[in-house]
Amino acid sequence: MTRFLRNAVVIGILMLGAFALSLIMTPELSTAPVQFDLQTLAPDQFGDWRKEEQPVQGVINPQAQEFIDNLYSQTLSRTYINNNGRRIMLSLAYGTVQSGYQSEIHRPEVCYPAQGFQLIKKWKDVVGFKSTTLPVMRIVTQLGHRHEPVTYWIRIGDSLVRGAAEQSLARVGYGLTGHIPDGILFRVSEINSDEQGSFSLQDQFIRALLSSLTSDQRKILIGSSKSKTET
Repeated sequence: MTRFLRNAVVIGILMLGAFALSLIMTPELSTAPVQFDLQTLAPDQFGDWRKEEQPVQGVINPQAQEFIDNLYSQTLSRTYINNNGRRIMLSLAYGTVQSGYQSEIHRPEVCYPAQGFQLIKKWKDVVGFKSTTLPVMRIVTQLGHRHEPVTYWIRIGDSLVRGAAEQSLARVGYGLTGHIPDGILFRVSEINSDEQGSFSLQDQFIRALLSSLTSDQRKILIGSSKSKTET
């Protein structure tokens, strides 16, 4: 059985399981954290990075604004620049309810191609932070001459996930406990044809940003992150 077929079977089983669970139980409890504001959560300056007030290149959001407004309760798009003139684009999207396909956070590897980007490649990876590792997805996209390496993760409740299977497993797991989890998409990217160099810089950016936050603020982005996830 090919890897693609195995993934399709797993996703199919998860969808059937989620549908069956929806017939026998209706989760009522939410795991959403205390109120917060993404605009103030992300600092204007940290480490070697500062917010660019008038970006020369904007963060492209590969979803229509009306769709974003309906799906997410809060979003943030911001460009940061370092002392060497390198720019990292940060995008955050928060949803209070992750109970099914209609309300789940949409993954960049699906949204980018839907808006005309070419998905060159994707793979699962990890980013080291303090005493743990953060599971991330790497994708490389292109639109015309715009070559954009992207790193992202999705937090569902207290878990970080990558890809459709992990996202569905986390959602179903919370459903079994009677909880409706919240979720947030964390995405960074750079317009750069040097993929390896760009991903290295993105990792540095991620570590600097998380280090600048309080433990409660970090939980909003990465949950407890106490355990490692295999690649």
